[in-house]
Amino acid sequence: MSQIITGIQQVGIGVTDINDAWKWYRNTFGTDVPVFDDVAEAKLMTRYTGNEVHSRRAVLALNMNGGGGFEIWQFKSREPVKCSFEHSPGDLGINAVKIKCRDIEKAYNILQTNQSDSVSELFILPNGEKTFQVRDPYNNLFQLVRGNSWFQNGNDATGGVCGGIIGVSDIDTALPLYTDALGFSEVIYDETGIFADLDPEFKFRRILLRKSQRDEGAFSRLFGHIDIELIQVFGRKPQKIYSNRFWGDPGFIHICFDVNDMDTLKSKCRKLGYEFTVDSASTFDMGDAAGRFSYIEDPDGTLIEFVQAHKLPVLKKWGWYINLKKRKHQKPLPDWMLKTMSFNRVK
Repeated sequence: MSQIITGIQQVGIGVTDINDAWKWYRNTFGTDVPVFDDVAEAKLMTRYTGNEVHSRRAVLALNMNGGGGFEIWQFKSREPVKCSFEHSPGDLGINAVKIKCRDIEKAYNILQTNQSDSVSELFILPNGEKTFQVRDPYNNLFQLVRGNSWFQNGNDATGGVCGGIIGVSDIDTALPLYTDALGFSEVIYDETGIFADLDPEFKFRRILLRKSQRDEGAFSRLFGHIDIELIQVFGRKPQKIYSNRFWGDPGFIHICFDVNDMDTLKSKCRKLGYEFTVDSASTFDMGDAAGRFSYIEDPDGTLIEFVQAHKLPVLKKWGWYINLKKRKHQKPLPDWMLKTMSFNRVK
């Protein structure tokens, strides 16, 4: 059966200064290849912006070693509102973003040297693998994990995004969305107990779901495998990270999956009770790129975005764009073609 979800395209990160944030992400995680850098009004997102149209600047940047990118997002028409509380593991929303590495200890040593104040100690996950965490200057948490799918060999210590940690109020309620609609078929671990990397004062249930990389979808070789970890805290009432705030305010605003067939996905989500809350319905222009995008909410209101790309800039300096609407959905783009995006690299 052909897959509908072909990878994580990006994680949206709301910031207050896009230039400073992107520089930090380039230097730390190697996300230095822009797909688009666009200033526009978010006319279709008023459901999540106080029923008003707000303007924003957004940059989608990739690490060409492989993995999803960062959509770095800044309001232009209002002052961004930061979270009013220090959120904790298990709070409702995206708790952390997973970044893949070939060699965890090598990446740890490099980032310890460059970002020593924001890097945790190494620790062991329930599947026995080593990991560590990095906190950016804006208090967003990243978990560095071993990656098993790569697009090319670069000099960066890491690749791009390979997943996320999402706090939910009930794992069993949230699971069908990921397993049935999105196709996360492999359970890496499902453990309940006290975990040092979460919060040793509380018990958690955590389940790590994996969707292996398959050569289906234009960007599948670039994006690679996906891990989604759901965590549920016991003994305290979790808070909603984006309560009384707008989509685009500082923090992890959404996880965006790359999609082969939006109409089929819409039908699958609807059967499970997840209606699209936003749907561009046809091509939506993002300046240098274009596609159809949509959103759903998980049972706790966390935003999940889907994008079916229609136009991709390859060599912007020469006006070379790929029209993906004319291609067979399941056929991957040639590696050499994707690699030419590296010529757009920003230092």
